[in-house]
Amino acid sequence: MASSIASMAARRFISSPSSASQAASLAHRRGFASAADHHGPAKVNFWSDPMSPSKWKEEHFVIVSLAGWGLLITGGYKFFTGGKKSNLETLEATQ
Repeated sequence: MASSIASMAARRFISSPSSASQAASLAHRRGFASAADHHGPAKVNFWSDPMSPSKWKEEHFVIVSLAGWGLLITGGYKFFTGGKKSNLETLEATQ
């Protein structure tokens, strides 16, 4: 009995004159489909043009910047702390 009520309701919805306008309002519209259009110069990989960071892709710029900061911090730490000395060097120095 429940399936017959559902089928009657479905037939009534499909056959009603307002169903076409309701279906049009429920249709998916791709409003942001053209959002990937580029408005400026094309971005390149950083290895394609390594001397022009303004032309790099944003992801590549972030990776290169973070790697550079990491090298700078690590190098500075090793320079100012004298680097890590091995146990053999400290044992030889104390004897």
